[in-house]
Amino acid sequence: MSEAADILQLTRELIARPSVTPEDAGCQDLIAERLARSGFIVEHLDFGVVRNLWAVHGEGGPLLCLLGHTDVVPPGPREAWCSDPFEPVERDGRLYGRGAADMKASVAAFVLAVERFVVQHPGHRGRLALLLTSDEEGDAIDGVRRVAEAFRDRGERIDWCLVGEPSSSQRLGDVVRIGRRGSLTGTATVHGVQGHVAYPDTADNPIHRALPAFAELAARAWDETPYPDFPATSFQIANFTAGTGASNVIPGAATVQFNLRYSPRWTADDLIAEIEACLARHGVRASIAWHRSGEPFHTAEGPLRAAVRQALREELGIAPDENTGGGTSDGRFIAPLGAEVVELGPINASIHKIDEHIALADLERLPALYGRVIAALLGGREQSF
Repeated sequence: MSEAADILQLTRELIARPSVTPEDAGCQDLIAERLARSGFIVEHLDFGVVRNLWAVHGEGGPLLCLLGHTDVVPPGPREAWCSDPFEPVERDGRLYGRGAADMKASVAAFVLAVERFVVQHPGHRGRLALLLTSDEEGDAIDGVRRVAEAFRDRGERIDWCLVGEPSSSQRLGDVVRIGRRGSLTGTATVHGVQGHVAYPDTADNPIHRALPAFAELAARAWDETPYPDFPATSFQIANFTAGTGASNVIPGAATVQFNLRYSPRWTADDLIAEIEACLARHGVRASIAWHRSGEPFHTAEGPLRAAVRQALREELGIAPDENTGGGTSDGRFIAPLGAEVVELGPINASIHKIDEHIALADLERLPALYGRVIAALLGGREQSF
């Protein structure tokens, strides 16, 4: 079977498994069987219903980890799709199906790339690993977060981590991510006193209390000066609920949910202190539940960035925009282990949407692209970049 046919077949097999987060639907077992035949040592690091696969080839260091996820977001109304989201269909030069771009194509390409590499370099330097989870699109609690904790406990070091998230914008490889902003979510219950709207002196309106404070937080320029390679820290209100449904009742409570995406100028603790101080200054009585999704990370110039840049130049003839835009990825859990982390994957225009797809031409290029990165880092003696 040709490599083009192999990548298409494996991607189709993965899409056909309805692995809506946190389900894996057999994706990792399929991959584990293939990698075991190629000499990888396979380990299942499952927590609760979440499947995590760790497959390693080689000995010693350094260690290059290819990181991906087998879970997908729900397809939405199936009748809105041109074809069933879990029945992969080729049409007009594209492969359609939930997870086609995010990120079963990358996972399939990882598998082909590592299989080919270990055949061509049976005595390669260091270790080559594939880490997959079924908990990236969901709560991200029992996936790579828990695996990273287990690695830390047993002293596992990862030197380089290549994440297959769909980073590209207009053409394959035009954007790579060299870091991500941190993410902090707060759910504030603002306490007031319910009463009749005609007697506001006997009540305390939590909406009136909350609005000036949250308006100040939303209008604030959080970064006094830009942080290199990072978008500005942002504060966004996602949900605001209050009221009894009656027009003559002052509510007794309001709920405000908000999120900050923040640069390395901040830590979650510093942001929490700033927000709580602002609410106190405005006389807002609130109970806040905080969720720390991940701290920001940034990969400086080093072997991984150089290898990715070289692979894109040689394989696609492109010089990428290297930035830290977008949302979050599981790379945020690997970076604290001391790893350089870079994200490189398909065009992201259709991810999480109806009729998600990937161009067949891009799908066919992915294994060789990832293979060049692997070869640059582990193919021979240590190189200088």
